[in-house]
Amino acid sequence: MKVSPASFDGQSIRRVFDEASETWWFSVIDVVQVLTESKSAKRYWSDLKRKLAQEAGSGQPYEEIVQLKLTATDGKQRETDCIKAARLLRHRPVDPSPKVELTL
Repeated sequence: MKVSPASFDGQSIRRVFDEASETWWFSVIDVVQVLTESKSAKRYWSDLKRKLAQEAGSGQPYEEIVQLKLTATDGKQRETDCIKAARLLRHRPVDPSPKVELTL
């Protein structure tokens, strides 16, 4: 796997390219931080993951979430929830705000 950070609106998003499947995997926490401007992206993701697990009726909210080792802010490699880019977003057309609702 090849690690390569991406940038969105000047903020870094960790990502990994899996050459075997030719798939980019993005750090969910980083995407949440950039898109929601949440004060606590980890908390936002934790709450969303719990909601998704309840809806799915299982502990794993979505089968396409994988944990990959990415470099954390402290420089250590840590297991991080990652997801394919195509599964990340759904725009809310009924909401006139520019916010984006994260869904899986």
